[in-house]
Amino acid sequence: MDDKRAFLRHAVATIAYRGGKALRDAPETFATYSPDETPQTPAKIVAHIGDLFDWALSQAKGTESWNNSPPLAWDKELERLFAALQRLDDYLASDAPLATTAERIFQGAVADALTHVGQLAMLRRLSGARIKAEDYSRADIVAGRVGREQTAPRREF
Repeated sequence: MDDKRAFLRHAVATIAYRGGKALRDAPETFATYSPDETPQTPAKIVAHIGDLFDWALSQAKGTESWNNSPPLAWDKELERLFAALQRLDDYLASDAPLATTAERIFQGAVADALTHVGQLAMLRRLSGARIKAEDYSRADIVAGRVGREQTAPRREF
Protein backbone atom coordinates (compact mmCIF):
# COMPACT_ATOMS: atom_id res chain seq x y z
CA MET A 1 0.00 0.00 0.00
CA ASP A 2 1.42 3.38 -0.93
CA ASP A 3 1.89 6.11 1.66
CA LYS A 4 -0.94 8.31 0.33
CA ARG A 5 -3.45 5.49 0.53
CA ALA A 6 -2.25 4.57 4.02
CA PHE A 7 -2.60 8.20 5.12
CA LEU A 8 -6.11 8.35 3.66
CA ARG A 9 -7.05 5.25 5.68
CA HIS A 10 -5.68 6.95 8.81
CA ALA A 11 -7.76 10.06 8.03
CA VAL A 12 -10.90 7.91 7.74
CA ALA A 13 -10.06 6.26 11.08
CA THR A 14 -9.56 9.72 12.60
CA ILE A 15 -13.06 10.72 11.50
CA ALA A 16 -14.45 7.51 12.99
CA TYR A 17 -12.70 8.23 16.30
CA ARG A 18 -13.54 11.91 16.55
CA GLY A 19 -17.02 11.50 15.10
CA GLY A 20 -17.69 8.59 17.42
CA LYS A 21 -16.72 10.73 20.38
CA ALA A 22 -19.02 13.56 19.28
CA LEU A 23 -21.94 11.13 18.86
CA ARG A 24 -21.40 8.65 21.70
CA ASP A 25 -23.92 8.83 24.54
CA ALA A 26 -25.75 11.78 22.98
CA PRO A 27 -29.20 12.26 24.52
CA GLU A 28 -32.19 11.21 22.40
CA THR A 29 -33.09 14.85 21.82
CA PHE A 30 -29.71 15.58 20.21
CA ALA A 31 -30.71 14.17 16.80
CA THR A 32 -33.24 16.94 16.28
CA TYR A 33 -31.49 19.72 18.20
CA SER A 34 -31.24 23.09 16.46
CA PRO A 35 -29.98 26.16 18.33
CA ASP A 36 -31.62 28.54 15.88
CA GLU A 37 -34.61 26.56 14.55
CA THR A 38 -32.83 25.84 11.22
CA PRO A 39 -33.24 22.42 9.65
CA GLN A 40 -29.50 21.59 9.92
CA THR A 41 -29.96 19.17 12.80
CA PRO A 42 -27.35 16.64 13.95
CA ALA A 43 -29.38 13.90 12.23
CA LYS A 44 -29.11 15.75 8.91
CA ILE A 45 -25.40 16.40 9.43
CA VAL A 46 -24.75 12.71 10.16
CA ALA A 47 -26.74 11.73 7.06
CA HIS A 48 -24.61 14.15 5.02
CA ILE A 49 -21.38 12.68 6.39
CA GLY A 50 -22.59 9.21 5.40
CA ASP A 51 -23.33 10.57 1.92
CA LEU A 52 -19.82 12.04 1.77
CA PHE A 53 -18.25 8.64 2.33
CA ASP A 54 -20.56 6.92 -0.14
CA TRP A 55 -19.45 9.60 -2.64
CA ALA A 56 -15.78 9.06 -1.79
CA LEU A 57 -16.16 5.33 -2.41
CA SER A 58 -17.85 5.98 -5.75
CA GLN A 59 -14.93 8.26 -6.70
CA ALA A 60 -12.40 5.63 -5.64
CA LYS A 61 -14.18 3.04 -7.80
CA GLY A 62 -14.54 5.39 -10.80
CA THR A 63 -18.35 5.44 -10.63
CA GLU A 64 -18.76 8.89 -9.10
CA SER A 65 -22.26 9.60 -7.88
CA TRP A 66 -23.86 11.77 -5.22
CA ASN A 67 -26.97 11.20 -3.14
CA ASN A 68 -28.74 13.46 -0.63
CA SER A 69 -30.11 10.95 1.85
CA PRO A 70 -32.90 11.95 4.19
CA PRO A 71 -31.95 11.13 7.78
CA LEU A 72 -33.02 7.79 9.16
CA ALA A 73 -33.96 7.14 12.78
CA TRP A 74 -30.97 8.19 14.90
CA ASP A 75 -29.54 4.73 15.67
CA LYS A 76 -30.03 3.62 12.07
CA GLU A 77 -28.32 6.78 10.82
CA LEU A 78 -25.33 6.14 13.07
CA GLU A 79 -25.16 2.55 11.76
CA ARG A 80 -25.29 3.86 8.19
CA LEU A 81 -22.48 6.34 8.87
CA PHE A 82 -20.10 3.77 10.32
CA ALA A 83 -21.00 1.26 7.60
CA ALA A 84 -20.07 3.87 4.96
CA LEU A 85 -16.73 4.47 6.70
CA GLN A 86 -16.14 0.71 6.78
CA ARG A 87 -16.94 0.25 3.07
CA LEU A 88 -14.51 3.01 2.09
CA ASP A 89 -11.80 1.68 4.39
CA ASP A 90 -12.27 -1.85 3.06
CA TYR A 91 -11.82 -0.58 -0.48
CA LEU A 92 -8.75 1.47 0.47
CA ALA A 93 -7.26 -1.56 2.24
CA SER A 94 -7.72 -3.73 -0.85
CA ASP A 95 -5.55 -4.01 -3.94
CA ALA A 96 -8.27 -2.42 -6.06
CA PRO A 97 -7.01 0.62 -7.96
CA LEU A 98 -8.06 4.16 -7.06
CA ALA A 99 -9.83 5.74 -10.01
CA THR A 100 -9.01 9.20 -8.63
CA THR A 101 -6.24 10.58 -6.48
CA ALA A 102 -6.03 10.22 -2.73
CA GLU A 103 -5.67 14.00 -2.60
CA ARG A 104 -9.04 14.49 -4.34
CA ILE A 105 -10.78 12.15 -1.90
CA PHE A 106 -9.12 13.93 1.03
CA GLN A 107 -9.84 17.50 -0.09
CA GLY A 108 -13.46 16.64 -0.83
CA ALA A 109 -15.20 14.09 1.36
CA VAL A 110 -12.64 13.73 4.14
CA ALA A 111 -12.01 17.44 4.73
CA ASP A 112 -15.74 18.18 4.59
CA ALA A 113 -16.44 15.39 7.09
CA LEU A 114 -13.85 16.83 9.49
CA THR A 115 -15.70 20.15 9.36
CA HIS A 116 -19.01 18.46 10.10
CA VAL A 117 -17.59 16.42 12.98
CA GLY A 118 -16.53 19.74 14.50
CA GLN A 119 -20.08 21.04 14.02
CA LEU A 120 -21.45 18.01 15.84
CA ALA A 121 -19.06 18.56 18.76
CA MET A 122 -20.10 22.22 18.93
CA LEU A 123 -23.79 21.30 18.78
CA ARG A 124 -23.26 18.87 21.66
CA ARG A 125 -21.95 21.76 23.76
CA LEU A 126 -24.76 24.09 22.73
CA SER A 127 -27.38 21.42 23.47
CA GLY A 128 -26.09 21.05 27.02
CA ALA A 129 -24.54 17.61 26.43
CA ARG A 130 -20.92 18.72 26.30
CA ILE A 131 -18.14 16.23 25.56
CA LYS A 132 -14.73 16.46 27.19
CA ALA A 133 -11.85 18.00 25.27
CA GLU A 134 -9.06 15.63 24.35
CA ASP A 135 -5.46 15.66 23.19
CA TYR A 136 -6.24 13.92 19.90
CA SER A 137 -2.55 13.66 19.01
CA ARG A 138 -2.31 11.01 21.75
CA ALA A 139 -5.50 9.17 20.79
CA ASP A 140 -5.28 5.51 19.82
CA ILE A 141 -6.36 5.96 16.22
CA VAL A 142 -5.50 3.07 13.92
CA ALA A 143 -6.15 2.65 10.22
CA GLY A 144 -8.89 0.09 9.82
CA ARG A 145 -10.64 0.85 13.12
CA VAL A 146 -13.57 2.74 11.69
CA GLY A 147 -16.56 1.36 13.58
CA ARG A 148 -18.61 2.86 16.35
CA GLU A 149 -16.53 1.12 18.98
CA GLN A 150 -13.28 2.94 19.62
CA THR A 151 -10.65 2.76 22.34
CA ALA A 152 -11.14 4.93 25.39
CA PRO A 153 -9.58 8.40 25.32
CA ARG A 154 -6.01 8.56 26.62
CA ARG A 155 -5.96 12.18 27.77
CA GLU A 156 -9.17 14.11 28.27
CA PHE A 157 -9.43 17.42 30.10
